[in-house]
Amino acid sequence: MTRAIQQSVVLPASAARLYEMYVTAEEHAGFTGAAVEVEETPGSKFSAFDGVLTGRMLAFARPRLIVQSWRSTKFNADDQDSTLILTFSDEADGGRIDLVHLNVPEHDYDGVTEGWPQHYWTPWRKYLTRIK
Repeated sequence: MTRAIQQSVVLPASAARLYEMYVTAEEHAGFTGAAVEVEETPGSKFSAFDGVLTGRMLAFARPRLIVQSWRSTKFNADDQDSTLILTFSDEADGGRIDLVHLNVPEHDYDGVTEGWPQHYWTPWRKYLTRIK
């Protein structure tokens, strides 16, 4: 059985800036604190946190949408890849990221759900505050 995750966050940067940070390996690594492989090419490989997260870049609509196949090392070998959809929009106090994460295996649902704020939203906010 799989589940879907929905989360939204507003960070202190424009939507275009947040999009750019996500698809630029050096900046993505800067806010996560771990090695990242990412490029804005459909079909290219994606990895983060020294290979703990892997997948492929599926689609882009710069600077508003990123779609990835995505899996964690905690997924079982027979689990299908999940699909991650990130949409970026501007708000008065920064950029908003709306996340829809589909097909997350039940056994890793809590870890992935908690992982987004712990490993992405909170460190990203702190990083943006430091570089301003």
